[in-house]
This record gives sequence, structure tokens and C-alpha cells, in this order.
Amino acid sequence: MSQPSSNLPENDLSAFFLAQGEQTGESVAHLLAEFIAGATQSLDIAVYDMRLSESLKEILASALRERAKAGVEIRIAYDADKPETPMLSQGQDPAPGGTGQFVQSLGYPWRRIGGLKLMHHKYIVRDANSPRASVWTGSTNWTTDSWTLQENNIVQLYSPEVAGYYASDFQQLWVKSNIGNSGSFDTRTVHLTYQGEPARVRLLFSPGRGPAIDYEVAQHVAQARERVRICSMLLNSSALVSALNDLLNTDQAPVSGIYDHTQMAGVLYQWQSVRHNQWKISAVENIVEEADLTGKNSRPYAPDTPHDFMHNKVLVVDDTVITGSYNFSHSAELNAENILMIESRALADQYSAYIDHLLKKYEVNGTNGRTPLQPVPVAPDEE
Repeated sequence: MSQPSSNLPENDLSAFFLAQGEQTGESVAHLLAEFIAGATQSLDIAVYDMRLSESLKEILASALRERAKAGVEIRIAYDADKPETPMLSQGQDPAPGGTGQFVQSLGYPWRRIGGLKLMHHKYIVRDANSPRASVWTGSTNWTTDSWTLQENNIVQLYSPEVAGYYASDFQQLWVKSNIGNSGSFDTRTVHLTYQGEPARVRLLFSPGRGPAIDYEVAQHVAQARERVRICSMLLNSSALVSALNDLLNTDQAPVSGIYDHTQMAGVLYQWQSVRHNQWKISAVENIVEEADLTGKNSRPYAPDTPHDFMHNKVLVVDDTVITGSYNFSHSAELNAENILMIESRALADQYSAYIDHLLKKYEVNGTNGRTPLQPVPVAPDEE
């Protein structure tokens, strides 16, 4: 696990990566605590899921208590607790409960963010109105399994402008206590640095800009000339699936990478009963075969089993890294999500090296394209 500093210069960014069995939950908790410790004014936390072991809870709670004693204002927004027997056909989340109970036990102002779809963010806005404002975001939920069993990434951005956009999204959620049309504002490209070199950052939020996200991601892929690296639990978006197939048909740029075989097989099974999605079954099967994608064989989803999904939501397209909480799916357009599109050769190379590492790791235990992706009746996790 590469460790970024929580004290980078203004207008800089950093990233690090998780992989199953390659870091302890305590190491991630302490990294999170270090970021929290840098707050001097405020911490606005938007988290989909917060279910941690007792030892990890204490590391987080202690970091928050220390900042609260120093006068830092803390607010926490989380995805509204779901019914014990969710109606999956209506998009209700099967995730187990416990987040609300823990958040409320911390004793800081909180909001349950409701709506048919998910409040799926995993971000912190630190000192939003300060010249040292910064953001923690990425694909990583705040759960023990996420920190120890899953492949994930975290991005830290040190920029008042970036923090201002996240603060606007947080305020929309906070005021309405509902996903609503949060993220319905325009953003400009922000100029940061990575390893001393320029990094251009584009960020968007759904549901307010959900269709725009889907379009921009597909356009990036359609225009690729050097590489498309996939590191994503799911490949559901119709626009993205079409763009990837077109790319493979024209040999315009090589496509490679890793996905979660178990989760994707469950999605294909669901598509069989939805007429307008049936074309995507063969399209995704073709992408997996033609690009020789490696599939992680995670455990089928159940509330009481270890959740060891390949949980990243990453595309590397030429020199651009696309990542965040946003799964590449239609559901993500309707969820409360955030996505980053970071143009930086050095960062793209770092993510690409991480993908290569996962490919080597799962070539033995994964499918590596040799076991065809086919519909299997398993319950998929979040989409």
C-alpha cells in the first residue's frame, strides 16, 4: 500500500491503492486518522457505509474526538438505513445495517440521506473555506472488508477550488436530507500538480450531472489512442460498453484490465429479463473475450459473508485516470456519486502499474478470459 502524505503542498494530489490481503485495516484507519488530524476548522463527511470492527471504530472515533476538542466542526451524512428485506426490483440496497447506529453514537450532527437510489459517496471535505482546504475521495467504503479484502483506491486533493465543489455537493445533501438532484452544478477544470508535474482535474457529481458523466466517460474511451486499462467491479453503462466494443473492433487502442467476474455474472443474469438490456450480455462477453480481461472470482454477495469484491471504479485512458465512487452503470447516474477525470501521465502510469500488479495476482485465481463470462444467478452488490 503506497502511502501519500496528508500534508502535501496546496494544489497537489496523491493516490494510493488497496488490494486483498496486502494491508491491514489498522493501516487504512491510521491513514484516515492522519487526514482527519489535519483539520483546523471543519470536517464534512459523506459516507455510504460505515461498518467497522471495534478496534477500527476506536481509531476513527478517537481521531474525530481529538479534532472536536480542538474546535473543529464535524458533520456526517450517510446513506439512509435500508429495510431488512429490500425490494431489489425497485432498486433498494441489500447492504446490511449498522451504519446509522454507529454514526449517531459518535455524537456529531448527522443526516440520513434518503431516496430510492444510493447516497454512495465516500468523501471528506476538510477545512472547506480555508486556503489549505482538501478532499479525501475514491472508491473505498468505510468498512473492515473494504479496507482488508477488496481492491480500492483513495485520492487526496489539496485544493480550495476542488474542496469548494465537494462542499457545494455536501451542502445540497445536508439541507434536503435527500439525494434529490444533488450535484446539479457546473464545474471547471482545476489545475493541480502530481509529482511536480501538471495535473488537470475535471470532477462531476450525480445525479445532477449523471448523464453528462456517462457521456464524458464514453467519449474519453472512444477517443483513446494509446491505452484503455480497466479496473472496475462492473461494466454496465450502455455508452461505455458500446465505446469499448467499437475500440476493440477498430484496434484503435489496446484494451486490458480486470473486473469482478462474480458480480458481473450476476448483472448479466439480471439483464436476461430486461429486454432493452439483453444486447449488452453478448457485448460485455465480447469485451471480456477480445480484451482477455482478468476476472476476480469474489464470493457471491450475501449480507453475512465476507465482501471481497474487486471494488475499484477505474479507467485509465491514455494519460487520463477516471475514478471515484461512480460505478460505470446506469444506476450510478441516479445515485449520489462523484467522479474525477485526472489528466496526468505520471498518475496514469501509477494506476496502470497497479492494474498490472492485480493482473499478475489474479491470473492464477481469476478467469483471465479463459473461463467465459456467462449469466449466473447471484445477487449483485451495489451498482
